[in-house]
Amino acid sequence: MAANLDHLAQLLQATLDARHHRKAETALKEEAKKPKYSLSLLSIVATDAQPSNIRLAAALAFKNFIRHNYVDEEGNYKLPQDEVATIKQELVGLMISSPPTIQTQLGEAISIIADSDFWERWDTLTQDLVSRLSTTDPKVTNGVLEVAHSIFARWRPLFSSNALNIEVNHVVNTFGDSFIQMLGVADQQIEANKTNEKALKGWLETMSLLTRIFFDLSCQDLPPIIETNLQPITMVLHKYLSYANPLFDDEEDEATPIETLKSDICDALHLYVTKYDDDFGGYVQEFTSNVWNVLSSVGPQKRYDALVSKALHFLTAVASVHRHAQIFNNEEILGTIVEKVILPNVTLRESDIELFEDEPIEFIRRDLEGSDTDSRRKAATDFLRKLLDDFEALVTQVVSKYISHYLEMGKTDWKAKDTAVYLFLAIAAKGAVTAAQGVKTVNSFVNVIDFFQQHIAADLVATGGEPIPKVDAIKFLYNFRSQLSKEQWGGAINPLIQNLASPNYVVYTYAATTLERVLFLTDDQGQHILSRADIHPYAKDLLQHLFALVEKDTSAAKLQENEFLMRCIMRVLIVIKDGVLECDIDNILDHLINITNVIKENPSNPRFYYFHFEAIGAIVRYCSTAPQVNLLSRLWAPFTYILNEDVTEFVPYVFQIFTQLLDLNKSGSIPGDFKALIDAVLAPGPWETRGNIPPLAKFIAAIIPKATEEIVKENKLESILSIFQSLLNGKKTDQNAFDILESVICSFPASVLEPYFGTILTLIFTKLQKNPSDSYKTRVASFYHLVSARSGEAGLGTDYFIKHAETIQSGVFTPFYLQVVIPTTREFARPSDRKLAVISYSKTLVESKAFAERYMKGWGFTCNALLELLKNPPKVSAGAGDEILNEADVDDIGFGIGFTPLSTCKRPPRDEFPEITDVQQWVRDFLKASDKAHNGLITRYASERLNDEAKAVLAPYLM
Repeated sequence: MAANLDHLAQLLQATLDARHHRKAETALKEEAKKPKYSLSLLSIVATDAQPSNIRLAAALAFKNFIRHNYVDEEGNYKLPQDEVATIKQELVGLMISSPPTIQTQLGEAISIIADSDFWERWDTLTQDLVSRLSTTDPKVTNGVLEVAHSIFARWRPLFSSNALNIEVNHVVNTFGDSFIQMLGVADQQIEANKTNEKALKGWLETMSLLTRIFFDLSCQDLPPIIETNLQPITMVLHKYLSYANPLFDDEEDEATPIETLKSDICDALHLYVTKYDDDFGGYVQEFTSNVWNVLSSVGPQKRYDALVSKALHFLTAVASVHRHAQIFNNEEILGTIVEKVILPNVTLRESDIELFEDEPIEFIRRDLEGSDTDSRRKAATDFLRKLLDDFEALVTQVVSKYISHYLEMGKTDWKAKDTAVYLFLAIAAKGAVTAAQGVKTVNSFVNVIDFFQQHIAADLVATGGEPIPKVDAIKFLYNFRSQLSKEQWGGAINPLIQNLASPNYVVYTYAATTLERVLFLTDDQGQHILSRADIHPYAKDLLQHLFALVEKDTSAAKLQENEFLMRCIMRVLIVIKDGVLECDIDNILDHLINITNVIKENPSNPRFYYFHFEAIGAIVRYCSTAPQVNLLSRLWAPFTYILNEDVTEFVPYVFQIFTQLLDLNKSGSIPGDFKALIDAVLAPGPWETRGNIPPLAKFIAAIIPKATEEIVKENKLESILSIFQSLLNGKKTDQNAFDILESVICSFPASVLEPYFGTILTLIFTKLQKNPSDSYKTRVASFYHLVSARSGEAGLGTDYFIKHAETIQSGVFTPFYLQVVIPTTREFARPSDRKLAVISYSKTLVESKAFAERYMKGWGFTCNALLELLKNPPKVSAGAGDEILNEADVDDIGFGIGFTPLSTCKRPPRDEFPEITDVQQWVRDFLKASDKAHNGLITRYASERLNDEAKAVLAPYLM
């Protein structure tokens, strides 16, 4: 056992070394398959003799192992029962005794376990925590409270439900009294240890944790025990909002436990004023005064940043409640607010300038609208804008005086002008400032364009001087990009591009991100403000310059640091489409492949490599059929290296781009290189990583129609259907299963499918009996229509489906058709699905012997369903247009673990009958010709099986 732990510790240490981490992680995956792996990791975490970095790596590995291996999608344990019991028995005590960094990882693991087990399968946990609370040892108590908070905090984002309410009540009933008691204990201990820095720090952290748990317990509903004790709780909160202790006065940069506690109190106050104003309203005025005093008393030091932000969030919440907002409806009070709260927190500090100079990428990420949620500037802006919502004219009047004052000062002091511009940005925007559009609605009392022309434009084109005024000018365009007309952007685009040549990191990055957002921008009709023609003259030089900026430092970490530059490259490539062929495409591919080869060794910035692969996807989308470039041969070596070395972060992107290459290859056969991948993707290994599943399924779906001969000849269809079965059994992968199945149905005739079709239906029907999702029923109904519509040469059709269904169980088809197919088809949203259903229903009416002779009522139901679809005949667009790339803004995509779809590689919905362009006319021709060929049989069935209204609607299709 000891030898195994030493080997495991060595592997964990190797994962921390960039040179060896891939091999070490692969070896750890093999270790994870061995019995008691999770307990071995916990043993390493618990071993004080191990170096702290290895203990932390073990805690992280344990958390990730639990995330993927504790329970399956149905909530059943994947680990042996005795291992589960030991984990629960050891984990809480281990977390309590661990250092803070390890506590964080173990706390997240406990939260993951709690998601499946708490409280019914872990009903002793809360009482266990209560029993471990100490009134004398803050370290022990804080460990207990960290565990409690890691479990209770799960409730914060959840919607209310009976199950959730039962869980919260269980905790309140078990934990509530002890919570109230510990508030008193912590208060007493803070007072008793006011000169003992170490003990005081511990008990202040206790009070912070209790305050967070106060929030947790109240986030769904107001618990009776808190409602009963609300008055004494508010007294404690008042006391610590005003608390000070000279022991912590020397700290400049890091928040002390006092600031952390006050921040947590402001968080709780925010919740209560927002959610429980009826109960809490009487306390609001005094807390508002307290928070105001906090804001007035803190300095510009970084230690206060989070506190100031939280305090301003509370005031913003107060201003959001109409009856409380009236306390701000006074010119003198608003003037005081601007002077005492807004100005100190929007004015540039020395620490901001240091960040600008020393960590420019961090400055940009904090400064961009929507990304600096905890900054003073953002919080002050949000508060001012909330006041503006209620008192637009008065706030504009008050703030404009300060803007004018600082603009005058700004003639000789660039920092003062920065303040003026920021104040204008704050009051000029109304409503949400979106990542896609910037400011959509402006304050009716200001003129954005005039302000830009009078005070901003000169800084945009100025040479030399301080860089921050130029950044302010570019940021003005970035924020108000929707307010400029196409003609105004025509004048601004050239100076914007010229700023990409600035030697200053922040200036050229802001220029790049503003250019990218403008290229993304559309008007109310969905038309791009700047078109391909507008950007094409600059494109070649622009792309070369952007690549030069990205590749300025060739180390993996620095090269992928600036996602804003790569995003701009991506957007230019998307906008110019196949115009890239005129921009030295080979050179552009050289850059992209070189970047791939550098960052694959240590992917560290998910946004950067997402935009990087979108850029490659754009070239594939628009240039794959161009004779002057062989994209597959250029991309094959770097991409297969990624697959062979299992660069986990990149594999899903590689398969999406390979799928796009296959889809756009119009030959009927599989390109030679791809044959080598068939066996690899049919092996179990790649499917073990959840993020690989969607792109792998689509890749197999794309490869099947081009490799039908190889698949049949080499007996690979069974392997493909085994993957379908495995995916169908998962809650989150059944949609991917149908991607594969539909490709199989469309690629093979009935004679090949015959041995498997009954099993396929059995699997589908079995899952239908287990309370399936609506999306599952939609795919099942679409699958039925696909089989039904593929009669003729394919040998499938309605009767083929019925034959196999009835073999499984006599009479099963009728409820399936009436309870699943017809009602689900009625809800089809995609035109391609509705078109397929029209063709399926039409062929059923004409070709199905079973519906003609056995399901006579069903024939009438089918005809009625067809006529209902034809009331709004589906129209399927050919190909994939630009709108595909604009459906979702990339800022809304979640990065990190899992699958992130590439917009440039998005597959259009399958249309198996592209030759049918006018569905209504096709139905008319098909029914009319069939009726004639069968001597009026369709007309006779209609007269016998339809009511008069349906007959009248069907008649034009038979004439």
